[in-house]
Amino acid sequence: MNNMKLNLFLLALALLAPTVLYPVFLAKVLCFALFACAFNLLLGFAGLLSFGHAAFLGTGGYVTGYLMINSGLTPEIAIILGTLAGGLLGAIFGKLAVKREGIYFAMVTLALAQLVFFFYLQAPFTNGEDGLQGVPRGALFGLIDLSNNMVMYYFVLTIFVAGYWLINRTVHSPFGQVLKAIRENEDRATSLGYDVNQYKWLAFVISAALAALAGSTKTLVFELASLTDVHWHMSGEVILMTLVGGVGTIFGPLLGAGFIVTMQNYLSGGEMGNYIHIIMGAVFVICVLSFRSGIVGQLMKFKRNNF
Repeated sequence: MNNMKLNLFLLALALLAPTVLYPVFLAKVLCFALFACAFNLLLGFAGLLSFGHAAFLGTGGYVTGYLMINSGLTPEIAIILGTLAGGLLGAIFGKLAVKREGIYFAMVTLALAQLVFFFYLQAPFTNGEDGLQGVPRGALFGLIDLSNNMVMYYFVLTIFVAGYWLINRTVHSPFGQVLKAIRENEDRATSLGYDVNQYKWLAFVISAALAALAGSTKTLVFELASLTDVHWHMSGEVILMTLVGGVGTIFGPLLGAGFIVTMQNYLSGGEMGNYIHIIMGAVFVICVLSFRSGIVGQLMKFKRNNF
């Protein structure tokens, strides 16, 4: 019940936010929040640390951007196809990666993501380092013009709410309970008769598809798909967002993404911009050393200990 009230409060806040803050900035926060929530489904609830999730974010962005430029499809169709492309790539990568555990799993995902990066760097349809520029936002269902930033924001908010609901539903389903069991004790889950690799693969595919959804949406917001979205730095950023907010919590990645994106936005413009990576590294170190459960995790511990 408390979670329901908090969800409704956050939704009301999100609906009113563009009257105070720049809608494109808020849309960026929501895109990265969805990306972080998708990653947290894999790390926080299945216990799988992926160093290559940028591959899915970038794939969704490139596919959607290319279709919007060259096919004349409406944005919702282009986003769906971008999401499916990311999910398909996740299905392939997952089959190769889930057979490994721990650091080996992480290294496999990183290696596969680097292959994707170099593919997009060399592929003619991506324009290499220039990226896909001038991606049209189009008209939703052929009727609603997304060139208006306010309309675009509410479209992104709708996508985020749908993705967030799917993640929340997955986590609290019997499937999600099995994922938690695998995270806590994989051998015990195997002894109970669960096909552990199949469950991990399904979680990987869902996470990859939602990451691609975030990338597809981000491409429309900024009218750009670039190599930044498939670079390993982006995989590192989503790990940082999740750790800062709170791994294994529902609200943590949302808060972590908002914190990191806001910090990047307001510090990158002035002299501090030269030190933004140092600052982010310091935040990461402080988070790991001082509050490993993240902001939301620490708040939950404080609540349990004092109330």
